[in-house]
This record gives sequence, C-alpha cells and structure tokens, in this order.
Amino acid sequence: ETVPDIELVGEAVNGREAVSGVAKLRPDVILMDLVMPEMDGIEAIRHIKAQQPKACILVLTTFAGEDKIFPAIKAGALGYHLKDASPEELVQAIRQVYRGQPSLHPIIARKVLQELASPAAERPPTPEPLTQREVEVLQLVAQGLDNQEIADKLVISEATVRTHVSNILGKLQLASRTQAVLYALREGLASLDTAPETP
Repeated sequence: ETVPDIELVGEAVNGREAVSGVAKLRPDVILMDLVMPEMDGIEAIRHIKAQQPKACILVLTTFAGEDKIFPAIKAGALGYHLKDASPEELVQAIRQVYRGQPSLHPIIARKVLQELASPAAERPPTPEPLTQREVEVLQLVAQGLDNQEIADKLVISEATVRTHVSNILGKLQLASRTQAVLYALREGLASLDTAPETP
C-alpha cells in the first residue's frame, strides 16, 4: 500500500552506499538500519550529519540495546524505531522526523527514560548555562514545535530560532534536537506530558 505524500527515492545495501546516495539524492527523511556491511549505520549517520547537518535520520532496526540506541542518537538520529512497528506507526514516525520532531519506539523511549532516571552523579556536569530565551526555545523544542512554530509563538524570526537552537546544542555539547529533548526532560525543563508523542 502506498502513501500519497511519501515517495521512496533511493535504496542502499550498505553504509557506504547510504552515505553516497544521501549526498546525491538529498532525501527529506533517511531510514537507516544499524547493522550493514562495509560501514555500519552509526558510522553512516556520523558521515551524513557531517555532510548535511540538517539531515533527518530515522533508525529502523531490530536492535534495542543501549549499545546501539545511545550511540545512534548521539551520532544524530532524530528517531529510533524497531522493525516490528506497524506500517501506520512507521508512517507516523517518518512524518514526525520530517517535521523535525524526535520519534522513539515505546521500548526505546522506556530505555531512554531509565537512563534519564540514573543518579545525577553518573552524569557529566552541566555545561555553559543557557540564557532565559534559550531556555524558552529549548522548552518549545521539547514540546515538539518546529522552528517556524517556535518563531510564531515567541514572535521572533525563524532565523533567530535557528541561531538559538544552534547555540543551545553548542553550549550543551549535544548533536541533535533529540538529545536536546532528552536534556530538557532530565533537567526538569519539560515533562512527558509536554514532550513530543511517540508512536
């Protein structure tokens, strides 16, 4: 069954093909497996994000271990789903990632929350503090708003929002909006009631 607003523009059999294919085709959303020949998915994500920082990458895999989840998110994946997801769940995840919203399979979300609940002593110290405006932007990012929606809500330009998001990621030493959402949850700047829904 096809979905009217989603078109498959390319496929790859290994990580190297994925990197070169993304560079050539510039897809809106990239579905990435993690275990592939020649170059694994996590390394491919790093290469793609280095070339295209705004690339929207959704991991689709059978692996749900912390040794895969957190490196993939740190590398820049915006979503992480398992291959047992229904077609409807996958379509929803693709649309969320396309809008710049993090999307996590419930099992993955549970593991992430368990990590967030670990003792604070196990975590690195908080980096450079955010300004009040940056905190406001971070809270709205955690609610799943995209840059234009944040701009409308705060009555500022989208370019200014992009600058704030870039500064937030830089100050907190984060690689993606997904990590920013997790940081906001960990620090109590957002709650599960306001964070983006996951399929």
